[in-house]
Amino acid sequence: MVDLEAEKAAAARAAAALVQDGMKVGLGTGSTVAHLLTALAERGLSVRCVSTSPRTEDVARSLGLEVATLEDLGRLDIAIDGTDEVDDTGWLIKGGGGAHTREKIVAAAADRFVVMADSTKPVAAFTWPVPLELLEFGLSSTISLLGEAQLRDLPRSPDGGVLAFWRGDLTDPAAAAAFLSSVPGVVDHGLFPPSMVSDVIIARGPEIEHRRLA
Repeated sequence: MVDLEAEKAAAARAAAALVQDGMKVGLGTGSTVAHLLTALAERGLSVRCVSTSPRTEDVARSLGLEVATLEDLGRLDIAIDGTDEVDDTGWLIKGGGGAHTREKIVAAAADRFVVMADSTKPVAAFTWPVPLELLEFGLSSTISLLGEAQLRDLPRSPDGGVLAFWRGDLTDPAAAAAFLSSVPGVVDHGLFPPSMVSDVIIARGPEIEHRRLA
């Protein structure tokens, strides 16, 4: 039986090993990132971090990691995050925790974006719906334009956005991403293109697979 928490911890340790002293580091959100924070703290490096959620920030500070704002740090050396799914071409679905807008901003601000995954996350075709962050203004109109979206029973995003899922056709992720980006009222969606991703670190039991995309 696969121990997913052990795989998450292994992927997180492998990702933490990529961080060097003095780096500016973007921290994602979620269960695998929780392992990353512990692994980073144990290394005792002098790093400055940007968090993508209040929860990540609170845990990072409690572990002794220095947390600043993206405005303070500017360009980041590396950003590290988990994923809900990753396909064979490197497309990601992210945002199960509702922080995908911030996660995408931080990933785009980093010279290197590293994604951690346990053995359940790589897929040949996406099965997850795409997380969305929506403006409250005109919400019913936005939902109508999206067609196959439903609101999530979750608190607002860290920046007050309404969270939803989109269950449309994902056979062409690029086309789906373009459609979602075109709908007024969509703050951002959880499809991350391969061009944004530098590395995918996958833990399969005790083995680590390291895919380099850029």
